[in-house]
Formats: sequence, C-alpha cells, structure tokens
Amino acid sequence: MREAVAEAKKAMAVGEVPVGAVIVKDGEIIAAAHNEVESARDATAHAEVLAIRRAGQKLGTWRLDGAEMFVTLEPCTMCIGAIISARISKLYFGCYDERLGAVGSRYNIAETLTGEYANEDSRLKVYPEVLKEESEELLKEFFRSCRCK
Repeated sequence: MREAVAEAKKAMAVGEVPVGAVIVKDGEIIAAAHNEVESARDATAHAEVLAIRRAGQKLGTWRLDGAEMFVTLEPCTMCIGAIISARISKLYFGCYDERLGAVGSRYNIAETLTGEYANEDSRLKVYPEVLKEESEELLKEFFRSCRCK
C-alpha cells in the first residue's frame, strides 16, 4: 500500500488527482500506476485501469487470477468493473469516495457483481481503509491547492 501512496504522490506532482494503484502477484509488484486523466486527456486513464493494463502486458494475459490490487481511493464504477473483469482476487483501498465510490460508500458494485452468483473462489475480497489517513490527506491537500489557485 505504501507503493500505491507513492504513486499517488507522483500524480499530485504533475497536477493529477492523487490516486495510485499497485498490483501484486505472488508477493511481487507486477504493475504500478497513478491517475493520468488530465495528461492523457482520457477519462479512462484512472490508476486502476492503467495498472490492470500494465499487469496484463507484463504477464501476457488479461486474467489476473490471484493478483491483489492496492489503491489509495475507493474505486469508481468503471474501475471496479475492470478489477472484477480482470479477475483480481483481493482489493485493498485507502479511503472511501463518498461522491463516486462503488465499493461500499455510494454504490456496492463489488458485492452486486460477485455476490450470490459467485463461488467462493471467484468472489472479490475487499479490505477498506488501509493507510486511510495518508490517502485522505493527499486528496485534501490536492483539492485545497486547487481552490487556492
């Protein structure tokens, strides 16, 4: 999770919303990314989506069975869909996103898509509020600086 926070700091340094994501498989980081929405001029360039793309390229497959994602902010609907589609097994996130979060705060897409129709092996396991304070502080600092400009 500390690596995801480091990625979020990279995003903030270039004027992006500070969200970072890291994917781990078999104890090794296989992909890391931060938001690139503004710089890429691409609404889908969220940290989670970019990390999934990079992990797939590294492994040579879109199936990320057994992989774990660490992200600083609760994923939105697009990102949780991608996480589930990529078959990531565990999701750890920093802080909830009351406005757009889709893993328990505003919506709970993870439960909807992996709930009663999933077997135990395919159900995404979610671990919220890992390094919550650090993740929240980065977002607060970023948005404070935006308001001051």
